[in-house]
Amino acid sequence: MANTSSAKKNVRKMARKTAVNKARRSSVRTFLRRVEDAITAGDKAAASEALKQAEPAVMRAVSKGIFHKNTASRKISRLNKRVKALG
Repeated sequence: MANTSSAKKNVRKMARKTAVNKARRSSVRTFLRRVEDAITAGDKAAASEALKQAEPAVMRAVSKGIFHKNTASRKISRLNKRVKALG
């Protein structure tokens, strides 16, 4: 357990940052799930529209340090490939 005042403050800061990052990660996963659902349904128009919304959200998460750049690029690339295969 934290003993010094600075350590206690760091614990409070980490708790706040964790909550924010958790919300951001959840939001990105929701965008990705929308694309997945549209692909599963076979609706190319909805899938491409969902992908257009998901891509900036994922890259925003990269800039905030939630995902690694390569991970985000891999996810977007694979989703893009699957959306194109629908046509």
